[in-house]
Amino acid sequence: MNPARRTTAATATALVLTTAGGLLTATSAAAATTCTSPVYKRQFYANTTFSGTPKKTDCDTTVNENWGTKAPASGLPKDNFGVRWTVTRDFGSGGPFALPVAAQDGLRVYLDGTRKIDLWKNVSSTVKKTVNVTIPSGKHTLRVDYANWTGAANVTFAYTPRTTATVDKVKPLTPTGARFDEFPDAENQALVQVTWAANKEMDLAGYRVYRRVKGTGTWTKVATTTSRSHTDTPPATGQSYYYEVRAYDKAGNESAGGTDQGPVTTDDHTAPAAPVLTATATEASNNLSWTASADTVTYRILRKRDTATSYTELAETTATAYTDTTASYGKAYDYKVSAVDAAGNAAASAVVRSRRTITPPTNVVATTPSWGAVFTWTEPAGGDTADYEVYRSETSPVNISSAYPVDCRSRKTRTDAAGNTIRSCTDYDGDQGRTYHYVMIRKNTAGLWSSGSAELTVTRPGDEIPPPKVTGLTAEPLEYGVKLDWDDSTATDLDHYEVYEYRSCCTPDFLGEVPAGTSEFVVGPAPADGEEKTYVVIPADVYGNYAEWTGAYWDRPVSTVTVTERDLRPTTVPEDTAPCSVLTYTTLGDAGGMYIECADSVATEAAGINVYRWDRATSTYVRVTDVPLAPTATHYTDTTMPDGTTVYYLLSVVAPDGSETFSNVDSSVSLPSGA
Repeated sequence: MNPARRTTAATATALVLTTAGGLLTATSAAAATTCTSPVYKRQFYANTTFSGTPKKTDCDTTVNENWGTKAPASGLPKDNFGVRWTVTRDFGSGGPFALPVAAQDGLRVYLDGTRKIDLWKNVSSTVKKTVNVTIPSGKHTLRVDYANWTGAANVTFAYTPRTTATVDKVKPLTPTGARFDEFPDAENQALVQVTWAANKEMDLAGYRVYRRVKGTGTWTKVATTTSRSHTDTPPATGQSYYYEVRAYDKAGNESAGGTDQGPVTTDDHTAPAAPVLTATATEASNNLSWTASADTVTYRILRKRDTATSYTELAETTATAYTDTTASYGKAYDYKVSAVDAAGNAAASAVVRSRRTITPPTNVVATTPSWGAVFTWTEPAGGDTADYEVYRSETSPVNISSAYPVDCRSRKTRTDAAGNTIRSCTDYDGDQGRTYHYVMIRKNTAGLWSSGSAELTVTRPGDEIPPPKVTGLTAEPLEYGVKLDWDDSTATDLDHYEVYEYRSCCTPDFLGEVPAGTSEFVVGPAPADGEEKTYVVIPADVYGNYAEWTGAYWDRPVSTVTVTERDLRPTTVPEDTAPCSVLTYTTLGDAGGMYIECADSVATEAAGINVYRWDRATSTYVRVTDVPLAPTATHYTDTTMPDGTTVYYLLSVVAPDGSETFSNVDSSVSLPSGA
């Protein structure tokens, strides 16, 4: 149970109570009870009609009671009593409010004497209700009448602003009581403190302070605050300023501005806007120009060499351009321009570097094929270029004095459709996958070098990493050579494979190149003579990365395979006593060809020459010439030579008596049919 509360000397005058007929009654002193808004004045009655003199009067901060089945205060009955709360307060600008109530038993709510809620009934449980009302601006009185007839007694009531933007369209009242005080800060610059009285709105969110230049109507917000003062430092521009205060509520509504406070005068400590400086270099001068700055009475032009640390004033002018003819040709100078107002305040432009120069290369374009960086540029009017150079740097901006001059090769000159002379060259060096910065300069026919072109940033495609070595490399000996096979490379940038025969004594022999997508290679035609061979397969990517032979070893791991060739040599070889020798050759479509070289005596003394071929099936030499060749024969082609194998030939010189002497043995290799 909540007893009667808050009857203190601070909130109400003393109550004078007497006893009459066993009930608590109030003397006339009760009528003098006052409660400071927004505290309610609460009156207890021993009836439900609020008739007669209240039995008790005190102050209550809220209407929120639960007496249960007991009396609300000493001396009052537990049934058939009434309690009345009243409060008069300033609602400021007013607006939409919600009145939520809950009671057991009866409840009535009045606004300025007009009933807004009527729940006047003896009930057995708590009844709740919320009514939305619009309260006008200014002071208004709320009254809550509560009656308990029988049973439990409880009551709550509140009034709260509705603050959503869709509901609340009422602006706060304009703040009143505004004043300003002006005093200097530690640097003798003006400080302004604006103060004002509190607004009465219950939904007030805060205040906004605005400032404007005297003579203008444009306000600039300088502060948002929940306090009732703000200290501002107005810009020290020599202008005068006014201030005003506006209130805003939780729905975002903003009041009109209060009375302008000011004027507040300021000294001029503000420099003009910094000029925006540009420089154009010609052969004769560095030409400067800049944007005009308001309030400026003069401009100071300052210059220094790019290697110096301090500036020298060149001139003072009211113009917005200056021509510097005293700068040395080809040397870089830093310039800046200061705008100065009548009070001596100055603001300098950004530093701009320039050097007297002929026209640098223009329209420079870089493309990056896999083999390098290709530069193309347009010859300036006059066509007086005698030479040009390209500088490369890993940092930006490019410093020509320390950058690396590239070996600009493949220099070309052409004329485009418009008649312009187009020059180009290629930088084949530099690492793939690395970013470089380039600048181009040119020399005219008078021997003058230009300044640098616009800087180009180029990222070379690819990388410097060779593809991984091949896997699964195998070698299969054939009758006409060796077949190499390997797994397809997983490298996405693969271009081709290179195949070598490795010789421990010497530089490896390059055998051929296999395009990407193919993973086999036939070494041949090569005689199947039982030799042991070692082969190397090296993958190469489109950026030229692959393992290289350095003279003693491969510079990166490579894949090798060693194989013993098939041995198709004759098992017997006659003694080489003939005055002739055979030298075979293999030409596609002309397999089994051979040259015959004999001593002069054969032509006059021999009866003819026979050609024999080793037959592996019978392990004998089989004659392939039906009749002996003429003793003067110099070549022969065996048209019956089988395809896809290695065969061995020898010659016999037939004497007039039919006896034969035999030459050396030599091999010939044929490819499979259709190979």
